[in-house]
Amino acid sequence: MINTRLKVAFSAMLAATALTALPAHAGKTLDAIKAKGQIVCGVNTGLAGFSQADAAGNWTGIDADTCKAIAAAVLGDATKIKWVPLNAQQRFAALQSGEIDILARNTTFSLTRDASLGLHQTAVTYYDGQGFMVTAKSKIKDAKQLKGQTVCVQSGTTTEKNLTDFSKANGLGIKPVVFEKVEAATGAYFAGRCIAYTTDASGLASVRNKEAKVPDDHVILPQLISKEPLGPMVRRGDDEWFAIVKWVIYGLLESEEYGITQANVDQMKTSQDPVVQRILGTTEDTGKLLGLDKEWMARALKSVGNYGEMFERNVGPKSPLKLPRGANNQWNKGGLMYAYPVR
Repeated sequence: MINTRLKVAFSAMLAATALTALPAHAGKTLDAIKAKGQIVCGVNTGLAGFSQADAAGNWTGIDADTCKAIAAAVLGDATKIKWVPLNAQQRFAALQSGEIDILARNTTFSLTRDASLGLHQTAVTYYDGQGFMVTAKSKIKDAKQLKGQTVCVQSGTTTEKNLTDFSKANGLGIKPVVFEKVEAATGAYFAGRCIAYTTDASGLASVRNKEAKVPDDHVILPQLISKEPLGPMVRRGDDEWFAIVKWVIYGLLESEEYGITQANVDQMKTSQDPVVQRILGTTEDTGKLLGLDKEWMARALKSVGNYGEMFERNVGPKSPLKLPRGANNQWNKGGLMYAYPVR
């Protein structure tokens, strides 16, 4: 009896081992992407540093780069993307309906969105927080000085709810002036209809740089009134696609941690570091577990670089936005960016 039980247990163990080594099926979303030859990526209508098109239709920003990296990983070409600009009200319906394959549009992860929209939150690509911008001549130095004042805000966002919560919690009686489109909200602020404009701090820096006639005439207050972890979302029901999106992001993060850059990908393929070898597919083929080939991460890195390069190019101190790395630094440098290991 004991021998029989041992044989059954051993057979089960072998079967489980064999199953874990099998290549993953790509999933229906990736099958459809391959059939049409492009990824349909939902992005902001225009937010510098995250997703913005130039006059020639070339998209740049952290969110745009995320889509490019995924396209390079799954299709072998970072340009095989159909860009779909979406405002805050359109974004979730576009993903739910299948109009887009991925929503990469500076979207906050929250319980309500995770549990009620039929969507999956993937991985954080930017840790942000909501702030306020005021004119320098207003002499306002603290967000609590906005008591009884008008604040421009976009509707259909976590920003609107956070503003209401902040006002109520501090007894400020702030008067929200609500607009459906971000361009209308910022336009009203710069026209003097509101004493302040509120959104994520990164968005404030983007708007000030892009729209203010004299950026130095506007001050971003130091307080943050919320936590805003931003990242891409995908539809529920396709775990394979969900895995691909989040592991491309983790791969970009872990590549920075191990010094793999856009410029040195091929050189690093000779590295003897087991982690680098796994990321670049020179020893273990991690791609087959995602329904991809072994070069998936190397292609993503060649297209946009690692996460640190994405940050510096789009929003970092040397970019027009001049944002500090702060919470978006690697975990071993005092930040919150902690990649799941690619192994």
